[in-house]
Amino acid sequence: MKGGPYKLRWRAKEFFLALIVLVCATILIWTWDRSPTLISAVSSKNQLQLPPDTKTVPEDPQRHVKEDISTLTRSEAVNNKQEHHLDEPDSTGTAKSYSDFETAPIQKKEEEATKHKGSPKREKTGSIESGSASTQIEEAHNVILRGRTSEQEEKTVEHQEEEATKHKGSPKREKTGSIKSGSTSTQIEETHNVILRGSTSEQEEKTMEHQACDYTKGKWVIDDRRPLYSGRGCKQWLAPMWACRMMQRQDFAFENLRWQPKDCELEEFEGQKFLKRMQNRTLAFVGDSLGRQQFQSLMCMITAGKESADILNAGPEFGLVIPPGGKRPNGWAYRFPSTNTTVLYYWSSTLCDLEPLNPKDPQTEYAMHLDRPPAFLRDFLHRIDVLVLNSGHHWNRGKLRANKWIMYVGGEANTNRKIANIGSAKNFTIHSTIKWLNSQLPKHPHLKAFYRSISPRHFVNGDWNTGGSCNNTTPMSIGKEVLQEESSDHGAASAVSGTGIKLLDITALSQVREEGHISRFSLTASPGFQDCLHWCLPGVPDTWNEILFALI
Repeated sequence: MKGGPYKLRWRAKEFFLALIVLVCATILIWTWDRSPTLISAVSSKNQLQLPPDTKTVPEDPQRHVKEDISTLTRSEAVNNKQEHHLDEPDSTGTAKSYSDFETAPIQKKEEEATKHKGSPKREKTGSIESGSASTQIEEAHNVILRGRTSEQEEKTVEHQEEEATKHKGSPKREKTGSIKSGSTSTQIEETHNVILRGSTSEQEEKTMEHQACDYTKGKWVIDDRRPLYSGRGCKQWLAPMWACRMMQRQDFAFENLRWQPKDCELEEFEGQKFLKRMQNRTLAFVGDSLGRQQFQSLMCMITAGKESADILNAGPEFGLVIPPGGKRPNGWAYRFPSTNTTVLYYWSSTLCDLEPLNPKDPQTEYAMHLDRPPAFLRDFLHRIDVLVLNSGHHWNRGKLRANKWIMYVGGEANTNRKIANIGSAKNFTIHSTIKWLNSQLPKHPHLKAFYRSISPRHFVNGDWNTGGSCNNTTPMSIGKEVLQEESSDHGAASAVSGTGIKLLDITALSQVREEGHISRFSLTASPGFQDCLHWCLPGVPDTWNEILFALI
């Protein structure tokens, strides 16, 4: 009993001593876990090793991201640049994107630790949740710094993620600045995934945007940078009968209009850019006189309407020569030697095969084979990389009689009354040619084929031969939107539906440009006749080519 109080006091001392040891150990562990100085002292000996299954970032030719020792110098430069911005307000709005009670205290602790321990400043990483060691945080920072060369790239990644979310409807991912709790390999893999998603080049983004753009919807706007060439200067390629600057017309406001698609941009046309895109390739227009206008328009656009002596005549390679007793060839082909780019036009107003019934008779009639494509396509399709077909305005009885064309189907004169109807014959022929062309696509995987919808006419109070006119020369469509959901050329849309041939739909956007025709100023029309079918050049067909350029 005498030793009772003494024993109690001894046990109390032991208890307090143990308690002091426990507190000191706790403080030591906490300091070890939280102190950047201690971590940095051993970081060189304890480098984070990625597990074998951890994904690495492949080299991106646009960013040249490398994971080897050669990036250390650049990483230091990035660190220095980021240090310079630490004292500036965060322009990315990260603090507003997350809860203030999560972000602010942690950032404050990092700043205090930096001041007291004298360690180098680190980039603020937004929200850091508990559960990850300081070593993991340091290494994750290094991975992030190696994966992006500047703060601007991070903004680009975030922008691309938002754009991808809008288009694909997927939920938004965390920004790269946020490191979620979990294993180190998972954190680094997530960071890599974000960087990889941001590695799409600017050119690829533009390509996807152009492919997704609906060029049929939009409006005409005034653009002082138009026209793309001079109607007076492009004499090498532009026929005088379509150069309205060489006529008596005085109002040329129509030349300053540009087509502005709704919700997207139309790629700016540049001659050198076109030639580079079409390097070692051939673009062919096959169709009627409106197809010839599009061909001449493109030649003027490529050359900016300037004389060019180095362009070669490639017509003989495609059989485009003046036939015996003829006035002109059935088409033209020209080659730009700098890029080996060929642009050609072949006249086939009905897109079917024409065969003389008596080749020895100059006045012979012609079999108009509605179920056969033009022989030119059968012979030279393998040499064409981009093909643009069109037909329409030659499908009338007067043209057929004047040209002595007789409808044939199955190698014999047509006896089917339904097909004998002009409209039915036209649709039958276009469907037949498109069907044949679609069957050839697997044999020519390099080929991109388009069918251009019909170019509208604007005759008022009659037709071309009955006093029809189009006297308006002032643009009336400026700012008026074209928003129809379906093509105005239902036959063309039906023909290409379900095939690999794309519809170059220009009908609706051209329909509102009645002031752009040659009208009464034609140099070749007889008195009292107006041309409300063909267009002044430069003019509306230039826009057809701008859209084609964006789709190639």
